[in-house]
Amino acid sequence: TGDYTCTCTGTTIKVTGGPATCTNDECTAMPAPCGTGQTCNDPDTAANKLHDFTCTCDNDMSVKKVDGPATCTKDECSTGPCGTGQDCNDPNNSPSSTGDYTCTCTGTTIKVTGGPATCTNDECTATPAPCGTGQTCNDPD
Repeated sequence: TGDYTCTCTGTTIKVTGGPATCTNDECTAMPAPCGTGQTCNDPDTAANKLHDFTCTCDNDMSVKKVDGPATCTKDECSTGPCGTGQDCNDPNNSPSSTGDYTCTCTGTTIKVTGGPATCTNDECTATPAPCGTGQTCNDPD
């Protein structure tokens, strides 16, 4: 007499007297299907359409993966944080790894982690040393 209920399996979606409209947005699953720094999009949330969600890297929208987390990278050196006359190296390109890049003054051992180094242009600190053994070097500028 129309008093039956149809419940979508695994959900609380229920309709009395007729079929329920079942949905399954895979992006709302716990734990979240995409990694940190990623956006999830499920183009078809019909209950029978599974494994069609896409994870997209927030810092590079061209990097995507269907049905799982994308492999995102973030090279902190790409923004040029060190400045002129310095070499930048980011040892860990994971989006969750920040502040671990190093700035090294070109041609020296002067190095700072997480920010620009203070470089001097003292020719006497060059390697190899410009003066011979038993000599003192002085660079006036």
